[in-house]
Amino acid sequence: MPINQNNHFYYSDVAFSQLMNKRVNKILLICSTYDAFMLEEDGRIDEQIFNEYVALNLRYPPQFIQVTEADEALEILANDSIDMVISTLSLVGMDAFELAKLIKKKGYGIPFVLLTPFSRETRLMLKNEDTSAIDAVFSWLGHSDIMLAIVKLLEDVINANHDVNKVGVQVIILVEDSIRFYSSYLPNIYKIIFIQSKKFMAEGLNEHQKTMRMRGRPKILLATNYEKAVEYYEKYKNNLLGIISDISYPRNGEQDKHAGLRLCKRVRKEDRFLPFLLQSSDAENVVHAKRLRAGFIDKNSKTLIHELKEYIVENFAFGDFVFICPKTNKEVGRASDLKSLQKLVKEIPDEVLNYHINRNHFSKWFKARALFHIANLFKYMRAEHFNNLDEVREFIYQALSGYRKNTARGVIAKFYRKRFDSYVMFARIGEGSIGGKARGLAFIDMLLKKNKLHHKYKDVFITIPKTVVISTDMFDLFMENNNLYNIALSDEEDEVILNHFVKAKLPKSLLRDLKGYVKVIERPIAVRSSSLLEDSYYQPFAGIYSTFMLPMIGEEDICLQRLAEAIKSVYASVYFKSSKAYMQATKNVIDEEKMAIVLQEVCGNRHDNIYMPTFSGVTRSVNFYPVIDEKAEDGVVELALGLGKHIVDGGGHNLRFSPKSPQKVLQLSTPELALSSTQKHFYALKMDLDSFKPSVEDDINLEKLSIRYIPDDRSFRMILSTYDFHSEMLRDGWVDGGKKIVSFSHVLKYNKFPLSEIIAEVLEMGQQAMNNPVEIEFAVNLKKNASNEMTFNLLQIRPIVETSGSQVVDISEDDTDNAIIMSNSALGNGVITGLRDVVYIKTQNFDAANNPQLPALIEKINNEFVKRNENYILIGPGRWGSHDPWLGIPVIWPQISEARLIVESGLENYRIDPSQGTHFFQNLTSFHVGYFTINPFINDGLYRVDVLDSMEAVYEDDFIRHVRFDDALIVKIDGRNSKGVILTKVENEIDKLLKQ
Repeated sequence: MPINQNNHFYYSDVAFSQLMNKRVNKILLICSTYDAFMLEEDGRIDEQIFNEYVALNLRYPPQFIQVTEADEALEILANDSIDMVISTLSLVGMDAFELAKLIKKKGYGIPFVLLTPFSRETRLMLKNEDTSAIDAVFSWLGHSDIMLAIVKLLEDVINANHDVNKVGVQVIILVEDSIRFYSSYLPNIYKIIFIQSKKFMAEGLNEHQKTMRMRGRPKILLATNYEKAVEYYEKYKNNLLGIISDISYPRNGEQDKHAGLRLCKRVRKEDRFLPFLLQSSDAENVVHAKRLRAGFIDKNSKTLIHELKEYIVENFAFGDFVFICPKTNKEVGRASDLKSLQKLVKEIPDEVLNYHINRNHFSKWFKARALFHIANLFKYMRAEHFNNLDEVREFIYQALSGYRKNTARGVIAKFYRKRFDSYVMFARIGEGSIGGKARGLAFIDMLLKKNKLHHKYKDVFITIPKTVVISTDMFDLFMENNNLYNIALSDEEDEVILNHFVKAKLPKSLLRDLKGYVKVIERPIAVRSSSLLEDSYYQPFAGIYSTFMLPMIGEEDICLQRLAEAIKSVYASVYFKSSKAYMQATKNVIDEEKMAIVLQEVCGNRHDNIYMPTFSGVTRSVNFYPVIDEKAEDGVVELALGLGKHIVDGGGHNLRFSPKSPQKVLQLSTPELALSSTQKHFYALKMDLDSFKPSVEDDINLEKLSIRYIPDDRSFRMILSTYDFHSEMLRDGWVDGGKKIVSFSHVLKYNKFPLSEIIAEVLEMGQQAMNNPVEIEFAVNLKKNASNEMTFNLLQIRPIVETSGSQVVDISEDDTDNAIIMSNSALGNGVITGLRDVVYIKTQNFDAANNPQLPALIEKINNEFVKRNENYILIGPGRWGSHDPWLGIPVIWPQISEARLIVESGLENYRIDPSQGTHFFQNLTSFHVGYFTINPFINDGLYRVDVLDSMEAVYEDDFIRHVRFDDALIVKIDGRNSKGVILTKVENEIDKLLKQ
């Protein structure tokens, strides 16, 4: 919240007014809007910094000025007083390294900090870049409190000389040269300090108590070499709380494997008892640590944070609002939060209410909790401003109610089971990361509030579902308390791993919170995965882990039991075979993955024994399959009656259209197409809690129903048309008799619900904020709620990681002479070289009934390429990745992870419209895999299968052939025109491309 000169903080004593005089007032943050949200909102950085400033009696917290382009950054530096520059790699106009050099050259004299994602590619890039102008590099490890650590580290350095030597503030020296490790340590150490420091905050003034003040939290000083560590020690040794040191780091310009031991020996000569914690990934160093009377922990030890807690020695706490009777001076009520305050305002006697109003106690209490917005509303309120005290009570109650509703939007609240109620839209249990999926959902919530979209469209409420996230620290506790890592990382079958997880116990604190959650929730919930890597900006992990839905009806104890089982089942899915294979395919390490859980109300209504929304959808801001006069940049939408599983699994027959031309739907262009290519089945949740059982299949309690069984509700009639067999015509709406077609006619043709306008706006909003094409999942209820509004629920947003970017690829007519495959519907962009292997499904005597047998055979071939670290081209009929084997080969991504190009080849008697499932599509684009669709029997593309059949097979069985070319093939994909070719015998192709 912005702070102005009318805000007042508590006064601190004179001693504390002398501390922290040098502050970081303005920080230039150069990154995309999404990066800024990811770094700030997920970790509640503004809240943490703001609370510290209130405690220290400082008027202005640091201001973050966020830009996305290098030119904007330079302009601000030239015209404003900036104390620090923090840049990610995601900026426009100039790379971060060149920008840092330019800023140094201009002589601004401010630190330039680079914040990068932690990945192998980033590490290699840093090794090859000139980082001389970068003052510090930090790694983004999935925890957003790194921003707070960077700011506080600089402030500690610039204030240490005065605060430590003049006042006596204590110091912790951290000696570490690894970017990854100090990026992990610093936020954790600061987190420990700030959690403890909160207890130094003053109690509310209305409690008639003097408050304890914070005397100065310990400062952290980071040294990355031996010489700097010695300098800090000599300067601050009389005020050292302790030293945390690695063992191997630079000394005299070279890596010294015993530098930490040397430092410890030096300290021990002067101070035998100073806490000195040595850290190393080599557990054998514990012997040396004991000899030096130093503590020791393995760098991978889970006790690191517990050890560090011993360094924290001071406390502070918030107080309750205590209602005092002025006649007796006795307590008549106590409110610990806004929820309880609302309740008590209606109950306390008149003289008590009058007493506190006229002494401005409400405003002061709000300010103590950083609730300045509502504090200003109450600041000048007096009883005489109202006709009677009943009006005062109602005013206060409604003001608190409106404030809670407004502030619940766009923020991530901490879950308090005693306070959790209908006002809380998005809450978190635990203090760890909320994961990529939850972060995306919170990001949407923030954008909705920022852009004021909730009630922009008449009779429509745009929102996210009520959400509670169980953060990753609960996952850590669960795994550690139950000793699950051995079975989890084993090669046991999925069912065995699941059984161990289900038998394990969730942390007691989590169970208590879940019990409070179950008491409040009124709708079915989806228990969804949200891992550190899943759906995040730099690492695509779409659809790898499980999602379960629960009806949440019946006795609370049974609901709690089923909810716990579902959570443990999602945890177990991290270690299923498909997840491990995916980790291997993406070069990630399975034991570094952490899982958060999203508990999300399911959008919909109950219809007898099933529950479902009117319809669900997925929209992308880029359309890689434009038809008729559609344009790629206009985006694409897929809709399905009922739950979204029909779409994300690639089940087929979803209604597809462009949001720019919703009335032009190819599937509805003729009655024949409408009958054959529209939705035949839909998914709904069984409203029977016993239908859920822990399973490796997450659709165990979903019902797949024929369109004939659509619930008899007026809201569904808005999305149906009727085929009249007598007239052979398709009639919009519900007409008695005839065959019902899922056409969405009243929505798309007659705009009874402004779907296209909403989608166009949220796509533009998301794409601008992320600086990337996006994919958004949503669900719609056309049945009006208690406020007489239809509901558009945004369920998820993820970036579509673009393929080879801006490379211009031209495919000439001559290229077709050397092509074995040509496609007029190609996904991707760029040139792929070095491919010699082609794996293809035999076309002769092809029978879709054999499709279920093929994934295992393909996986064996794929594994050989994994071992050799090579790629190949994969060709086959139908829709790759479909869960319906009649529509295509039901592979999952790890089974084809080394395919660099995938070709969907239609046959004369087997043609499926191109439409990948959401998760398959996301992985396809994220890993820069090309995708061709060809139907040569109708002159749509070229497939020289005769060339492949004539070659000697490396491997062959009844269904599959693998052939290898002597010379590498060249794949060219023109993303602008959706064309692609596979070329052979082109000796000078690379030279021609380089000349272009």
